[in-house]
Amino acid sequence: MLKIAYTMAHGRGELDMLLTELAEHLHAQGVRTRGIVQKNTGCETEGRCDMDVQVLPDGPVIRISQYLGKGARGCRLDPDAMAQAISEVARTLDTPYDLFLLNKFGKEEGEGRGFRNLLAEAAAGGAVIIAGTNPLNADKFKEFSGGEAVCVEAEIDALLRWYKAVSAS
Repeated sequence: MLKIAYTMAHGRGELDMLLTELAEHLHAQGVRTRGIVQKNTGCETEGRCDMDVQVLPDGPVIRISQYLGKGARGCRLDPDAMAQAISEVARTLDTPYDLFLLNKFGKEEGEGRGFRNLLAEAAAGGAVIIAGTNPLNADKFKEFSGGEAVCVEAEIDALLRWYKAVSAS
């Protein structure tokens, strides 16, 4: 049985802050985490945030967004930076861990790329998995999990309760 959950928040940056807080909370309790959480910067002045990810538990912070020019539309994800983040996380999986945390199961993962293989490796190794996603990718995440993924309310106490319950079983 997989121990896998996802959560969704609707406010801008809300999910990123929630999963970062969760990682910090669990780390303080001695939970060995792997994966990434996202920390957005520059939102206050420019309207569009720079997207940085923190490799867990204490790895580098990597900027995964790129500047496409004023007024540009479309995906700002920097594929080279994303590949670096994936490589950094993969490197951490050689040591034991309890929880794989992914800031976002997005379009890349839904299409079989991005962090999908690392999620599968974590699941195969018996780790607990929590991923953020959005309504556009929730069905793909459920499909990835073989229908075993549980949706947990986007609230710190609900995520902590779910983690404690599945890690105790």
